[in-house]
Amino acid sequence: MLAQEVIRRKRDGQALPAAQIDDFVRGLVDGGWSDAQCAAMAMAIFLQGFSTTETVALTRAMTDSGEVMDWAGAKLGGPVLDKHSTGGVGDKVSLMLAPIVAACGGFVPMISGRGLGHTGGTLDKMDSIPGYQTAPDTSRLRAALRGAGCAIIGQTATLAPADRRLYAIRDVTATVESIPLITASILSKKLAAGLQGLVLDVKVGNGAFAATPGMARALAQSLVDVANGAGLPTRALLTDMNQVLGHSCGNALEVLEALDFLTGARREPRLLEVTRALAAEMLVLGKLASDTAQALVLVDRALADGSALERFARMVAALGGPVDFVERGTHYLVPAPVQRVVVAQRSGWVQAMATRDIGLLVIELGGGRRVASDSVDHRVGLTEVVGLGQRVEAGELLATVHAADNTHADLACARLAQLIVLGDAPTVVPAVLSQRIGL
Repeated sequence: MLAQEVIRRKRDGQALPAAQIDDFVRGLVDGGWSDAQCAAMAMAIFLQGFSTTETVALTRAMTDSGEVMDWAGAKLGGPVLDKHSTGGVGDKVSLMLAPIVAACGGFVPMISGRGLGHTGGTLDKMDSIPGYQTAPDTSRLRAALRGAGCAIIGQTATLAPADRRLYAIRDVTATVESIPLITASILSKKLAAGLQGLVLDVKVGNGAFAATPGMARALAQSLVDVANGAGLPTRALLTDMNQVLGHSCGNALEVLEALDFLTGARREPRLLEVTRALAAEMLVLGKLASDTAQALVLVDRALADGSALERFARMVAALGGPVDFVERGTHYLVPAPVQRVVVAQRSGWVQAMATRDIGLLVIELGGGRRVASDSVDHRVGLTEVVGLGQRVEAGELLATVHAADNTHADLACARLAQLIVLGDAPTVVPAVLSQRIGL
């Protein structure tokens, strides 16, 4: 069937048979569908939705569009596990989580993505490390996984190639917030990675794709249902994204915060809670711990004895980064040339922040992409961002802007002062963990 007829069918709200979904996916890979046709199809799916049956078909077709890894012959000696976040502002959990789980006996081939919409991308963070290869060949990936126990990478040329093209198209066509497309994008990469267990961090709030608890639950249930239906044991946690996670957002700045976390120099409480909870779920799912309590003991030990930090260092070196990166992170991550403080104009409690707009502000500074071909300035972003419920006095710090030049710094400072709302009374701060879905 002609591409335009498949698009028309979905545009008109009809269910697509697996054969037509397969044709769409083949067109993504071999160029048989143009960018315009792929964008139109993404918009039709966004507006009309996909049934569970259609989503399973799309996920399987995207998984099978390239290589599906098999770790049986590698004799790793532990379960192959992963975690995926649906995206947030300041979400650098993966950078700590992968080495923590590796230090506890798991193996984590974490296939991650770049910034999508207003959210930062794990690959963009790792790209800020000089020499680090986010797109290694399969042999280097296997070597890194054997040596470090974890490898944070992007899709190789052979893993789920259909998703790579569709991912870039969604980013610039306002079709990001689609449950079927998110589900297929995430799970096609995870299924192609040959996992034995997956934990999902589904963000909810004004800085998440799922702005409401209802949408977050629907997304989590979709992911869990499709993954388990495909034979991949999966569970999900719903976590809060009504404020920046941690105290920084921006690629290199988040890597530095991750280093502080792993060394123990500084661990922001909400970031610590999310990281511990997700790591514990992975360890239980991989049968490396009998229950959550035992898993948390293992997680805390890996952080306290430095073994998680060591695994991170091994991973960076194995994938081409500096061998002394954890000791000299500030040397390798060059700061932005302009840094400006944004201070409170009045005393009060932080009652709200426009988290999504803060993510967009980082993009405006150059830390993300307006179109798929844009380059990223890894230096820029925000640090020392205040948290909800925090009391500040007039003149005290709300955040520090890191910018490429004075013009961008001026604009960001003026904008940020409008995105953090102060009030006369304390506010109820949402719990960082709200629900667990799955096994």
